[in-house]
Amino acid sequence: MNPRRHKSHVSQERWLISFADFITLLFSLFVVLYAFARADQRKQTDVTAAIDTAFRTMGIFGKAAPPAAPHAKDVAGKQAAAAMNLAIAEELLAPAQVRNDLQKMRRDLEQRLSSQVAQHTVSIEMGRDGLVISLREAGFFDTGSATPRPETLPTLRQIATSLNRAPYDVRVEGHTDNVPMHNAEFDSNWELSSARATRIARMLLDMKAIPPDHLSAAGYAEFHPVAGNDTAEGRAQNRRVDLVVMPRTHFDFAQAAPTQPAQLPPGWRRIDE
Repeated sequence: MNPRRHKSHVSQERWLISFADFITLLFSLFVVLYAFARADQRKQTDVTAAIDTAFRTMGIFGKAAPPAAPHAKDVAGKQAAAAMNLAIAEELLAPAQVRNDLQKMRRDLEQRLSSQVAQHTVSIEMGRDGLVISLREAGFFDTGSATPRPETLPTLRQIATSLNRAPYDVRVEGHTDNVPMHNAEFDSNWELSSARATRIARMLLDMKAIPPDHLSAAGYAEFHPVAGNDTAEGRAQNRRVDLVVMPRTHFDFAQAAPTQPAQLPPGWRRIDE
């Protein structure tokens, strides 16, 4: 007697396994999206609270209602949070505030040095790193010398008086044209540009215009020209010493900025008012 052969039974519900896997993955996806959304809300709340607290601390907003007396154990934590909030607000406000300060300094210097600007021995403009006060060789140095002419001291004192009011860093940069330098004192444009920058920096220190930790000097030889070296006029523009007034945090000031300060929303007031 031959054994009976049974046909294999094919389940009609196998699709449920794939469907269950799909539902599980879909549920996981929505859980992850929900978690991201909640995290973004927390970050937005934290940033809003930080800016609000810092602005009140800096005096931009009006005075808030006096809070309830905190517990002693919360004082240290709140002080740390206030310091962090103030740092956040300063970082947000710094570009506009610094730009306004540098524009005010520019106008002050243009007024003080109007004759030198008209004679093209001094130029003042906003550069990529900050305010650039450019001292042309023709008005300050003899050819091949790093010692400023005696008649330029009043101009340097005027610049020092203006810089003394600014809590920013100043980088003194020496520049030359591409004509090789070799005399009894200097063997290259590197040495000449560095010596000129160092001499101007030392004079600013002697005038007590800038704290030593806010001052630096650098020589760039002919490698940072502002004009072409193929003409005498271009080479004359390249022979210069630049005083770059800049914040310690870098911002790009090359973009055009409005000359008038932006209007604050109702209820706000400026710090310097």
